[in-house]
Amino acid sequence: MNRDEIAAFAEASSAHPRLMGLDLGTKTIGLALSDVGRRIGSPLETIRRVKFTPDAQRLAALCARYDVGGLVIGLPLNMDGTEGPRAQSSRSFARNLKPILPLPILFFDERLSTAAVTRTLLEADASRARRGELVDKLAAAYILQACLDVMGGLAPGAGFDDEDD
Repeated sequence: MNRDEIAAFAEASSAHPRLMGLDLGTKTIGLALSDVGRRIGSPLETIRRVKFTPDAQRLAALCARYDVGGLVIGLPLNMDGTEGPRAQSSRSFARNLKPILPLPILFFDERLSTAAVTRTLLEADASRARRGELVDKLAAAYILQACLDVMGGLAPGAGFDDEDD
């Protein structure tokens, strides 16, 4: 993914104010939602995966409820940046989702997101059960926030405070 892809995604998804972040796992899908200003990504919920169709229908219902304009899907790249089976599984999920939920999709590098979230939860002394309950939706929020930060940096005048001139 590069700046042009992110800028194109931001433009394509601009008809609706919010973005949804997804952390796709084999057993769960962590979800996060941006604010309407697309500045903050917050954990939303974790879907326990059953089968593709009911999972996709739940996503579609949540996207309609929150007026979502695009999906940011974590892409689990290998540490050397190559794509393995999990990345291909994420791409396949997105391809299958498109007819059910025709929103712009951006794949965003999720390397170390779960590790970072788990480390934070350990530092907060969260129990193993509590970590299991939170990690997927927090990882989705981590991925979404990283994307929002990059998108914010692409905006004209980003990083400059006009009042300091």
